[in-house]
Amino acid sequence: MWKALRNAMRIPEVRDRVIFTFLMLLVFRLGIYVPVPGINIKAWGEALSKQGTGLAGGVLSFYDVFTGGAFSRFSVFSMSVTPYINASIIMQLLASIIPSLKELLKQGEEGRKKYQRYTKNLTLGLATLQSFVVSFGLARSYEGIVVVNTWLFSFVSTLSLVAGTMFLLWIGDRITERGIGNGVSILIFAGIVSRYPAYFRTAVLGNLNIFGWIFLIAIALLMVVAIIYVQQAERRIKIEYATRMVGRRIYGGTSTYLPIKINHSGVIPIIFAWAIISIPEAIAQITQAQWAIKLFSMQSPLMITLYALLIFFFTYFYSVVVIDPRDISENIKRYGGFIPGIRAGKPTEEYITYVVNRVTFIGAVFLVAISLLPYVVEGITRVNIWLGGTSALIAVGVALDIAQQLEAHLIMRNYEGFVKKGKIAGRR
Repeated sequence: MWKALRNAMRIPEVRDRVIFTFLMLLVFRLGIYVPVPGINIKAWGEALSKQGTGLAGGVLSFYDVFTGGAFSRFSVFSMSVTPYINASIIMQLLASIIPSLKELLKQGEEGRKKYQRYTKNLTLGLATLQSFVVSFGLARSYEGIVVVNTWLFSFVSTLSLVAGTMFLLWIGDRITERGIGNGVSILIFAGIVSRYPAYFRTAVLGNLNIFGWIFLIAIALLMVVAIIYVQQAERRIKIEYATRMVGRRIYGGTSTYLPIKINHSGVIPIIFAWAIISIPEAIAQITQAQWAIKLFSMQSPLMITLYALLIFFFTYFYSVVVIDPRDISENIKRYGGFIPGIRAGKPTEEYITYVVNRVTFIGAVFLVAISLLPYVVEGITRVNIWLGGTSALIAVGVALDIAQQLEAHLIMRNYEGFVKKGKIAGRR
């Protein structure tokens, strides 16, 4: 691996891309320490402490993980790229039900550019709405945090947060164009990884014994291995193409496969489930009703069960939205293909649906297990560390994507990749 990294840095193009990516990440990390004008940072930190939002507890802390600590400092990057993620998910769902948007994605480069323009326009609207709600709610809910007039702070804060989000999108586009990996994913990855030293400090201050450290390290390694295995795993449906004569040329007579990933929905079901499940807890915290706080706490059996059921539901819902067995069946039939032992048309559609449902069930079980892992770790070690869930999936997924891109540059220039066979495990 280290030899492959050295070879990568010897390639001028790859070296320039890596350096450019690190410089953009440096700008991102410096921007986290630029506060929104008109806020008392010390008072804001004390308010978060009173709410019990430490490094890993509560809704605000869960959100702070994705911003890399920007929200706990209420910097201009507090919204991070979450409005863009929300806009992308909304556009993806709309494309599955609006034919014009679906056709736009099939129109090549120009169609994708127009689709991205719609996504960024929606991002601007969502960022404005979210920034105003957060700014106005912060100014009205906490005394002593805002040092200026409430409406003036809301206006200035909204402008600052929206500008920060759009600037991060610009940085993400530059990383995608001139750096390594997907720019937006790299920014989220940097924010998540930047919290790991704080987690380590929390574990040290938690006075873990030797067995606690062994358990914590073993769980972390097992989680990374499991995520890599599941993210790379796929169910391959073999497809045969019949031989046909077109003019004087013979086409077909080949075989390929239809890959169906076990976790094709990624972290989207977890994000949706958490967004819904956090509403009752937030309302309970606002009303300060003790019975509601106890009932709707994320540590209660009711909420944990509901959280798991919501992840299952959204995993299947996303698979229905993204994967269209009828469309896949028609495309296979149109190009003269068939699944061995399965007739073309309706039987092929039913078979693909059957396979997708079974594979989705495995992915849903995995997402539930990885999402509930933090509660298991906290219950055993008695240390409040957010180990697992969405953050680990994103971090490992982005790291795999970066490794694959670097390996592609190495193989393209006849260098040995990150493994002796020249390809990452799972890629064929």
